[in-house]
Amino acid sequence: MRRGCLSVGTVNCDICNRHIPYPERYVMVDEDGKGDEVRLGGKSVRYCIECAQKKGYAHYKEIKGEMTLTFLRDGGDVISDPVAEND
Repeated sequence: MRRGCLSVGTVNCDICNRHIPYPERYVMVDEDGKGDEVRLGGKSVRYCIECAQKKGYAHYKEIKGEMTLTFLRDGGDVISDPVAEND
């Protein structure tokens, strides 16, 4: 599962170890031991924007004439979560 976050100034990228200053955005992704994204469980890994783009977790999309950074999958479409639907 991906979670878009804003740094409070005490966050480092788990991939490149770069300090992520306030109020820069980063993404937290649950991954299995092989580095693949998992929906539930797994280890939470923090990615700065640059590392997230390299891994394919972040991209820019044109919305209303502006380039917007998004962490959503499949071109920005929200994917339903069957676990949340059953709650």
